[in-house]
Parts: sequence; C-alpha cells; structure tokens
Amino acid sequence: GIWFDKGELKEAKDSTDSDLNWMDFEIWKHEDQFKATASAQSCPICNKPMVSIAYGETGVSVDFCEDCKGAWLQKDEFKNIIDALEDELTSKTFSEYVKDAIKEGVEIVRGSESLASEWKDFSTVLRLMQYRLLVENQTLQKAIASVQKSAQ
Repeated sequence: GIWFDKGELKEAKDSTDSDLNWMDFEIWKHEDQFKATASAQSCPICNKPMVSIAYGETGVSVDFCEDCKGAWLQKDEFKNIIDALEDELTSKTFSEYVKDAIKEGVEIVRGSESLASEWKDFSTVLRLMQYRLLVENQTLQKAIASVQKSAQ
C-alpha cells in the first residue's frame, strides 16, 4: 500500500492527468455514495483507528484517518481513483458541464486557490464542455468540419 498525508492524494491525482485537476476526489465529497466502516488498519502517523470508505460502484476503497486526514491506499487503489474520475469525466453530459463551468466561474472569484489555478480549472471545464457539445451534437460537429474544410 501507499500512504498519502493530508493533501497529497489530490496532488498526486492532479499530476497524473491535467484534465482531472478541477475534479475533486475528496474523502467526504459524496456522503450518499460511500459506505464507511471501521478499518482494521491503524494510522501509521498518529496510530489511531482508521475508517475504511468504499465508494459506490467505483470499486475504490480508501482507509482514511479522521484525525490527521491522511489516506492509506491498497495496491491499485490510486489507479482505481483515476479510472473512476476519468469515467465521471467522460460520462458527464453537456448540461452537467454547463453547471460545472458556472461553479468553476464562481470559484475564480471566491475560490481558495490562486487566481491562476482557478482560471486553469475554469478553462479546462470550458474545453471539455466544448468537446461534449460536439460529441452530443453530430450535426454541429459536421457543420464545423465543413466550414474548416472550406476555409483551407
């Protein structure tokens, strides 16, 4: 397994796939989608009992220390986290991306990260929203391709 101190799991996720930077795999993000049970694992930092969190249909299970906020991942769990986020990324609809773009736009003003970081997240969501629009609307995609071809 591998231990992540508080914040390190997010940093590792962000450095793995830049399209996922704006997406959070936060331990307590979707309380309705996970099941928490007592873990047999003790925290390697503070030696307190950890909580095992299984995330719905993702196949991801994380041992989490509620005291120091560290996470212990078993073999392949980090890959499973990345896979779950990428599945979420590709299954979002255009309207879900519109909602995410609005949320990220608000984060530019109110967010806790730097302006550059928040702007990068916003730009990524807009780019992915554009891709989703083209995927969901084949007629628009063909029209754009036709215009581009005639402009050459």
